[in-house]
Amino acid sequence: MKLPTAFIEKYRQLLGNETDAFLAAFDQPSCSGFRTNPLKNGQPDATLKTASGKIEYVENGWFGKVDGKSLDHVTGWVYSQEPSAMYVGEVVDPQPGERVLDLCAAPGGKSTHLIAKMHDEGLLVANEIFRKRANILAENLERWGTRHAVVMNESPADLEKQFPQFFDRILVDAPCSGEGMFRKEPAGIEYWTPDYPSECANRQRKILSSAMKMLKPGGTLVYSTCTFAPEEDEQNAAWLLDNYDLTMEPIKKYAGMDDGRPEWADGNPELSRAVRLFPHHIQGEGHFIAKFRLQGGSVMPVSAKKKSKKKGKQRANHNSITKEQRTLFEKFAAQTMPSYQANHLLTYGDQLYDLPKGIDEIAQMTILRPGLHLGTFKKNRFEPALAWALASQPTDTDHVLSITLDQWRQYVHGDTLQLSGEPGWQLLVCQGHVCGWGKLVGQTLKNFYPKGLRF
Repeated sequence: MKLPTAFIEKYRQLLGNETDAFLAAFDQPSCSGFRTNPLKNGQPDATLKTASGKIEYVENGWFGKVDGKSLDHVTGWVYSQEPSAMYVGEVVDPQPGERVLDLCAAPGGKSTHLIAKMHDEGLLVANEIFRKRANILAENLERWGTRHAVVMNESPADLEKQFPQFFDRILVDAPCSGEGMFRKEPAGIEYWTPDYPSECANRQRKILSSAMKMLKPGGTLVYSTCTFAPEEDEQNAAWLLDNYDLTMEPIKKYAGMDDGRPEWADGNPELSRAVRLFPHHIQGEGHFIAKFRLQGGSVMPVSAKKKSKKKGKQRANHNSITKEQRTLFEKFAAQTMPSYQANHLLTYGDQLYDLPKGIDEIAQMTILRPGLHLGTFKKNRFEPALAWALASQPTDTDHVLSITLDQWRQYVHGDTLQLSGEPGWQLLVCQGHVCGWGKLVGQTLKNFYPKGLRF
């Protein structure tokens, strides 16, 4: 791999005798991995058979590649994620019932990891500033089958106004210079200049200052990047310690994981508690992770220029469910999903969502997915959403139809199926995997797999 001369010279100065091994790692193949989904009702045996080994530091992490058109992937039983990136979720270590923020969340690997570790209990706010990426984030969380995640499309500066000292844990997996991903995404080399890490570090500090305003006293902040640059790693960690009432938490280090380098910042020995993942030491790409705890006092603000309010920012209008809509939904639920207990039903246009506990007023927020998408109101009827199916277990209803793998392939292609069973809505299950909804009329199963997802 052809790396910029300035990049090579920079790391030759920083790494000394390690440099040759570090540079040689860029010519090795990038590393692939996946996590299994503990929210589902079994193990993805077909994908596990293809795994090349277990990832020591992630309970449900494996080395190997995922077939994006496989039953395991399409139904959310596995998530393809780079192995080093998996350790971030392990370090955050959110607990069931907590309020957790993933501030820069797209495409969703770390968000799915967090909500799984929370056992889908509590509240996860997954935020992404760029709309297109936020849509991908929402799709990935829906496929994962979560009920207690809210997907937002806000800037950190706007978000901080909505959630003052609100979250128990915050992850800032910051947009960075991406040096640690060069061999996986070589296009990133084209954007790199000697000044780029410093530009990223300044942007990261603005994001971190917003995160600090949303963190509860006693709460946990995890800051991570996929770069080797000290400007974005140890130096930003040192900046946090200098400007806020934070202490660094030690992070367990497995074989091949390195300490943070205090000498690359201000020499504060606490910085060695961070973890660095170098591709010449561990089977994975480059990562940096630091964990902080906010002391019991109030947050010490960092002076910054006030941003002017954005004009014309469109926020979706949500409403309370009408009496007619509630009747339609309750009729469907009583017949098909009688065990489902809704928390807070609300509508966005003709779409029905169940807002999770822990978040009430959302009128001023740009939200893409306010909790679990339950379905769509049509004229005089209610149609359930794929997200509700994927967040369900086969035992949640008596209205279950088992289909074969060949029939599943027809289903995701959009075909109708010829099946026998009780007329009406059915939860479709293939090899134990809930895969969507169908409506049986006679012996014909009408296909309700979303057109935009068919393949």
